[in-house]
Amino acid sequence: MNKKIVIVGAGVSGINAATKLVDNGYPGELISIIDMGKDPYNRDPSELMKGFLGAGGFSDGKLTYHTMIGGHLAKYCGEEKAMELMDEVISNFKRFHPNPDEVQCSNPIEEPDFIKPYFGLRLFPVWHIGTDYLAEIGKNWYDYLVDKGVKFIWKAKVENIDFDINLGYYYQFDEQNIADRDPRYFHYDKLIFGVGKSGIDFAKRLIEEHKLETESKPVQIGVRFETPQKHFQKLIDISYDFKLYRKYEEEGVSLRSFCTNNNAAYVAVEETYGDISYNGHAKKDEAHRNNMTNFGILMEIKGIDKPFEWSRDLVSKTQRLAEEAGDHAWGHGKCGLFYSPNINTRPTLTSEGGYVTTFEINEVGLNQVREYFQGYFGYVEAFIEDMKKVFPTLGDDYGVYIPEVKYLSSEPVVNYSDLSLTKYPNVHFVGDALSARGITVAGSHGVYVAESILN
Repeated sequence: MNKKIVIVGAGVSGINAATKLVDNGYPGELISIIDMGKDPYNRDPSELMKGFLGAGGFSDGKLTYHTMIGGHLAKYCGEEKAMELMDEVISNFKRFHPNPDEVQCSNPIEEPDFIKPYFGLRLFPVWHIGTDYLAEIGKNWYDYLVDKGVKFIWKAKVENIDFDINLGYYYQFDEQNIADRDPRYFHYDKLIFGVGKSGIDFAKRLIEEHKLETESKPVQIGVRFETPQKHFQKLIDISYDFKLYRKYEEEGVSLRSFCTNNNAAYVAVEETYGDISYNGHAKKDEAHRNNMTNFGILMEIKGIDKPFEWSRDLVSKTQRLAEEAGDHAWGHGKCGLFYSPNINTRPTLTSEGGYVTTFEINEVGLNQVREYFQGYFGYVEAFIEDMKKVFPTLGDDYGVYIPEVKYLSSEPVVNYSDLSLTKYPNVHFVGDALSARGITVAGSHGVYVAESILN
């Protein structure tokens, strides 16, 4: 246990990896974690994509508990081991929870008949941690790792890593986000690369520079759908975090609802590559209840040449549509789009009390969106029309934030035994860098890699 370990990214993957290591006696002094954000005591609510626990630390506090959701964990280690890894991630969230007895698991088992004519419904267990507890969980977890000697380097952007000589460098930023001109170098024996969504462009560059073998991933893009909760209550009573899905196999398109938020549900703005997209989260405290529901309607589209570039181009076009319209009521500068067929439906408030940063479009703007999606937006509209049939009170009482996107760049081929690169066995890709989608799978990646290091 004398190898120097550097973890790039203090998200769910990296933190679970570090925890597994120090829990089993690995010297914390040999572990360094570098992140662009801040520690949990100083993390700004607007910094959704960086900081301690990453996007997972500012999520809706739900941990999915099934190998069919959130990525392909079981393909690396098998079903039984995958569930064991998930158990460990969930145990960590409970362990640092200020009120662990409040953590509950929902496990719906029967698909209701009223869904079947139009949708499939994926039912699976979900652990409910609670958004309002995540900040305290983060502080408790961070204090534990610091006490174990783990070194954190905050407000630091890694600019390059040379896998051939085990050397990288980063620039550190001050409180005004001004970068120090002098690069700071780091050497590692083992590297855990868990940059998350905000670092996918960096991951892509490293893959290209080192000529790594990759697996292409399909496009995953759609909208964030928002409506009063009453329209979906019949389904929510059965499955709190429901997953509706449709498949068009001949067209290579499948759709699913994703990341459902209820009771005190808020649309969240994400920024990746400088472009705006949308996600959602929910508060647990009854004081924040707004009786709204939001969820993504995501399409997985196969067969598109250069899917990563295609997605980025689409998102950039939506930004330009808003920018060209100039200042507007709900935000300024770069933002996404909002559309509702009901003229009385407006963008809602964020959990911080301001309006969601977005630009409202009418039917003319929606036609431009359809053009940007190159015909695929029709699948989203058909999904919504079918929901109106299943939930008859819904009608036009909804709005969509455009776009919600999961950037899945080409995934590097890894050794299944430890998620290390086939070309560089001391470099391990985890989390979003390895196409994980969700807290539980991302954390499991970190635990899995840590086990291989310990063994």
